[in-house]
Amino acid sequence: QVQLVESGGGLVQAGGSLRLSCAASGSIFSIDAMGWYRRAPGKQRELVADVTRGGRTNYADSVKGRFTISRDNAKNTVYLQMNSLKPEDTAVYYCRADRGPYNYWGQGTQVTVSS
Repeated sequence: QVQLVESGGGLVQAGGSLRLSCAASGSIFSIDAMGWYRRAPGKQRELVADVTRGGRTNYADSVKGRFTISRDNAKNTVYLQMNSLKPEDTAVYYCRADRGPYNYWGQGTQVTVSS
């Protein structure tokens, strides 16, 4: 089992920044990709960004140039730096870790962007 604990969400004005963190614990060996997903009210959960253990990144078109995902393998932590936030970024953000055929999810952290 892998446990994921997110932090860093909150309320911010449009144009502001937030940094999310997700720390993994438990059976953390062989974790490959880690990433961030979000679910906005009334919408399906969607990929925001992910990063492989080797550092290859992937971003949703809607956040390219504004969000940056990074990973510290020594700390088993993945980060999401969110700049130039927009009201449409308001959602619950979830951390995910992939290990072999298994996916693990955090409990989610609320990000609210006011206009």
